[in-house]
Amino acid sequence: MFVSYKWLSEYVDIADQTPEELAEKITRAGIEVEGVELPASEMKGIVVGYVKTREQHPNADKLSKCLVDIGEEEPVQIICGAKNVDAGQYVAVAKTGAVLPGNFKIKRAKLRGEESNGMICSLSELGIESRLNPKEYAEGIFNFPTDVTPGEDALAALNRDDAILELSLTPNRSDALSMIGVAYEVAAILGRDVTLPEPSPAEADEQAANAVSIRIDAPEDNPVYVARVVKNVKIGPSPLWMQTLLMNAGIRPHNNVVDITNYVLMEYGQPLHAFDLDRVQTGEIVVRRAEQGEKFTTLDDAERTLSADQLVITNGQEPIALAGVMGGANSEVHEGTVNVLIESAYFDGQTVRTASKAHGLRSEASARFEKGVDPSRIEAACDRAAELMADLADGRVLSGRVTAGEYNPEPKRVSITLDRLNMRLGTDLQMGDVQDIFSRLKFKTEVNGDEITVTVPTRRGDITIPEDLTEEVARLYGYDHIPLTLPEGESLPGGLSPYQHGRRIVRRYLEGAGFTQAVTYSLTSEKRAVQFALEVRQPVALAMPMSEERAYLRESLLPHLVEAAAYNSARQTSSVALYETGSIYLNEGENVQPKEEERVSGIVTGLWQEHLWQGEKKAADFFAVKGVIEGLAARLGLMERLSFQKAAPEGFHPGRTASVLLDGQPVGVIGQLHPALAKEADLKEAYLFELKLDALLHAERKNLGYTPIPRFPSISRDIALVVDSTAEAALLEGIIKEAGGPLLMKVHLFDVYEGDKMEEGKKSVAFALTYMNPEKTLTDEEVTAVHEKVLAALKEKADADLRA
Repeated sequence: MFVSYKWLSEYVDIADQTPEELAEKITRAGIEVEGVELPASEMKGIVVGYVKTREQHPNADKLSKCLVDIGEEEPVQIICGAKNVDAGQYVAVAKTGAVLPGNFKIKRAKLRGEESNGMICSLSELGIESRLNPKEYAEGIFNFPTDVTPGEDALAALNRDDAILELSLTPNRSDALSMIGVAYEVAAILGRDVTLPEPSPAEADEQAANAVSIRIDAPEDNPVYVARVVKNVKIGPSPLWMQTLLMNAGIRPHNNVVDITNYVLMEYGQPLHAFDLDRVQTGEIVVRRAEQGEKFTTLDDAERTLSADQLVITNGQEPIALAGVMGGANSEVHEGTVNVLIESAYFDGQTVRTASKAHGLRSEASARFEKGVDPSRIEAACDRAAELMADLADGRVLSGRVTAGEYNPEPKRVSITLDRLNMRLGTDLQMGDVQDIFSRLKFKTEVNGDEITVTVPTRRGDITIPEDLTEEVARLYGYDHIPLTLPEGESLPGGLSPYQHGRRIVRRYLEGAGFTQAVTYSLTSEKRAVQFALEVRQPVALAMPMSEERAYLRESLLPHLVEAAAYNSARQTSSVALYETGSIYLNEGENVQPKEEERVSGIVTGLWQEHLWQGEKKAADFFAVKGVIEGLAARLGLMERLSFQKAAPEGFHPGRTASVLLDGQPVGVIGQLHPALAKEADLKEAYLFELKLDALLHAERKNLGYTPIPRFPSISRDIALVVDSTAEAALLEGIIKEAGGPLLMKVHLFDVYEGDKMEEGKKSVAFALTYMNPEKTLTDEEVTAVHEKVLAALKEKADADLRA
């Protein structure tokens, strides 16, 4: 919510408060002010100028030579490139020496041989966003109305000398989505009164009820609908003061009628809509649910297909507006509009949200209906708009309002005792102090002994229970004034749980191995939700997602890590090693909370090692990442229980991927990203891993033990085995370890050969075996006996022969 300091001052006296001081007090009272913008603070030397003459530049087709009165003794010559500059216009001029946004300084210059003493400015050049510029000035310079004087401050005329406070509102504070709502808040903070508009439009004798009738066929969605009729309006630009206030509030001016509805929206927080009454044709307004598949073209000229859960305003025959969201092109106020119907209604917030979300239309009006509007302002806002249309569009307001339905919710009454309030806040407030706070909030109160009962105005729909009253007292009393206390009771020892300690070990190990921690979204698309998942289930869908790309809970951390690596690679960081520890979510069935498990995942692409001074480079590969996993297992004391098994899950390279097993049970996967997916992400070879962190950290570990350094020598034997080309080295290694018994200390695979010197369908696998007895020196006979046993086991279980 953008709040104009000047506009706010019309409702509450803030003359003794600087914008910065006011922002600090609002923030301390519970509504965060994200920033205070002072548009004119970085500009100077901007005045109103009058273009006395304009002629074509003699040496440039797209430039004009203008003689401009800027309130000095003599007019100045300015060269201007805008197409819409002409004699007789009042314009904003940056004089020689002026400073524009971005510290852009204006100097005397020559353009194509002609002297230029300043610059005629567009609104964008004065710091106003292009999206907020009136359409007629979206390209070119801005023209002031004729009620300005050459030489006067152009920034003041454009309200650029205002201060804009940006409020960060929580969903419960919809009351502050209007200038009047903010005025009530500021008045309570400062202890002052609020000056409210008192609309009383002069009415003609003609009855509005004779011009239009209203019927509500969906009262649960639209309990009340109020209309005013204004005839003989003259469509044109709204006054400059209104245009600039709207721009400061983040709304683009259109014409006087539309601007008035937006002005009242920002003033009262009540959304309005203006229909061209003649284009309604039937003189009838019928509010109903849309028919399934019904077509409707909105103001943005997009044809919408409606559904039966959406509310429409019709002329009894066809839709003319999507209730609370956007009007229709068939009833739009345009340059030829003469008679206007003003709509002011109360629409159900959930119904409006359903339609807004379904059509991707988010507007100032829909945002307010969704959060809740004050039903007590419906008629006042309608009267205010009619009054302004009479004043600013020369309209004739027909007598009376046309109303259908009724909605007069009773103000809530909430009670709290003084003891309970003081106990919760740790204060010693007296009843008079509490009454004063509620009085500043303009809440009616009744005191009965120790209990105070508050009648909450309908504008404050967020106050429903005693705790809400406690919050109001706390924030206006001042959080800084609440005394500090320490909790009483027995102190408990702090520290990390074993699981937290283990997670920290994992993170430190991976960072020590060269990985950088990443933090990615838990929400993803339906396609990516199941990609790379260790357990593929139906993904968990969100009931109200932000977008299609964030509509499901992830089942793996890897898809987003691949995205992160691709993002870095696209920015010339081609060597990337990222890891993440985070939760994934597994569907446990309908209406059941999803199961949450923690994973540790990583991705490596590009160079794994690079020593430029040695001229050495090593690209990342499967075995580099496998070594990281083995090192992690060793750090957790699980190395002896870890093993790998060939696998080919979807999304991975079918020949360079393995399952990670702990005690023979799958706990993860490691492998190369499938080349097709790598190409799609514009990555070079990339290697991934994902492990079940819960399983690793909850696994039982043996106490750390030590063995003495061996005093006796070891004996090594190398064997080259001829086996089927499909035989797995891990299987052979397992056979060797089992047959070698306690004397076999280490087995190391050092060579695999498949070539023209091997029989077809065969390969050579070479191992280095180390034998040792910690109690004595081994003899050749003892080693030979064990070694022969190993060879026999290999022949029996794997049909492996020694290579000649």
